[in-house]
Amino acid sequence: MTKIISVAIGMLITLMITLNGTLANATGNYTSSMLIHFLGLVGTIIVMIMAKTKLKLRNNLSWYVYTGGVIGVLTVLFNNLSFATLGVSLTVALGLLGQSLSSLIIDHYGLLGMKKIPFESKKIIGLLLIIAGIVVMAFY
Repeated sequence: MTKIISVAIGMLITLMITLNGTLANATGNYTSSMLIHFLGLVGTIIVMIMAKTKLKLRNNLSWYVYTGGVIGVLTVLFNNLSFATLGVSLTVALGLLGQSLSSLIIDHYGLLGMKKIPFESKKIIGLLLIIAGIVVMAFY
């Protein structure tokens, strides 16, 4: 089930990049970023109310776990900037490469409190396929 959800996440990210990029082209990068995150906040509040969930902050968490929101803002901004020049497919493909490289490093070294999952040479094949796809999309 989690693999199906992960595929759905990928589809939603592509849809998000398309909608956010279109909004950014119409309103500007910073205005669209404000609108996107404000509407995300409103949506989250509605879901929390419907789920009867209370906001819970923890004191015992490392400071860096709270930086996800800033990373989210930068992700939206960078996607919007890339979308205008590269289009959706290349923006997503390059993002996938960045995600893959980052996740391999985080897993291998157990960064950010994650369990160490050593790098295996067979993963190079997947990276090469991603890179080959990007080369084909960008240059052919």
